[in-house]
Amino acid sequence: MADPFKSKPERPGMTRRAALGFVIGAPLLGACSGVQQSLIGSSTQPSTATPARQGVTIGTGQVKVGLVLPLSAAGNASIAAQSMKNAAEMALAEFQNPNIQLLVKDDAGSAQGAQQGAQQALDDGAEIILGPLFAASVPATAQAARTRGIPVIAFSTDSSVAGRGVYLLSFLPESDVNRIVEYAASVGKRSFAAMVPENAYGNVVEVAFKQTVGRHGGRIVAFEKYGADRAGAAKNVAQSLRSADALLIADDGDAVVSVADALTAAGANLRNVQLLGTGLWDNPRVFASAALQGGLYAAPDPSGFRAFAGRYRAKFGGEPVRTATLAYDAVALVAALARTQGPQRFAAETLTNPSGFAGIDGLFRFRSDGTNQRGLAVMRVASGGGQPVAGSPKSFGA
Repeated sequence: MADPFKSKPERPGMTRRAALGFVIGAPLLGACSGVQQSLIGSSTQPSTATPARQGVTIGTGQVKVGLVLPLSAAGNASIAAQSMKNAAEMALAEFQNPNIQLLVKDDAGSAQGAQQGAQQALDDGAEIILGPLFAASVPATAQAARTRGIPVIAFSTDSSVAGRGVYLLSFLPESDVNRIVEYAASVGKRSFAAMVPENAYGNVVEVAFKQTVGRHGGRIVAFEKYGADRAGAAKNVAQSLRSADALLIADDGDAVVSVADALTAAGANLRNVQLLGTGLWDNPRVFASAALQGGLYAAPDPSGFRAFAGRYRAKFGGEPVRTATLAYDAVALVAALARTQGPQRFAAETLTNPSGFAGIDGLFRFRSDGTNQRGLAVMRVASGGGQPVAGSPKSFGA
């Protein structure tokens, strides 16, 4: 049997202008501030699952869309899920006359729950599945969807679960690394060093860093991974920094500050090298660190998220989680595709149009392997917060 998710060439009628117009037709909501659903954080499933809640339906349109979230999961997962559900509801409310009916299913934070939720949505007539949130739940969801040739847009940051009909709408660390290294190379940086954590996030960053430096003709003068003890790795990198133009420290806010302190203690003068980071640097601890001032990091332009958060507060009376924008953009996207693309609305060639789509978090597109590429801004660390240095692109190059 032929794989229904095999990549196909771009449909001739799908022009660049039309593709970019899909989500622009909805009230556009801006960018998330670059906080990734980290491979070392919120993409991890909670250890304890609770019984799933009964699903609900939002909207009365003819095109049915499954939305699978860990609404009853333990800990912060359920808080994030409720915020994402709110954002999905908000997207439908702000889209003019959407022909969408959202079938919201609770997966209780487990792979089994995700498979059951997806199966229920498919049985109810869903033409596409949005979610789940956790990487471990994606294969089970995909298995249910593939049997019917139905695509999945999941919110995980783990690229290993993408492909064959699974598309990731998330903040992938490799996108951040590609953008910040490319920018550094464009302003004359040629010699690079890096310190990354010894974990899944660090492994992804390592591959992206080495590939991007090589692609731009740069050289790597030092590369170290670290665990709880950062001193040894910091000492090794500090000894090589005199020959480096730029130093990438890829970790979350608290860890980045600790790494910078370890480098300083090892004798490194961080003022003599351009510091580089990922979207996880968008953190008050980073902005408050004297050692990290002037560092550059890649992230969506934050102005859009601020506008989105203001409307969210007005509607729901609380603050959205950062990943809420993913649910909003996913729902706005499927609503726009349902309006403009007829029976091919969720076909692979429609979802992977190279021109991409415009959303709250800026420009994005799905690759044929299911991963995504984002149009990211370059921000500078300052005591008052991130300051834009280079804007996010308005279109993708050829």
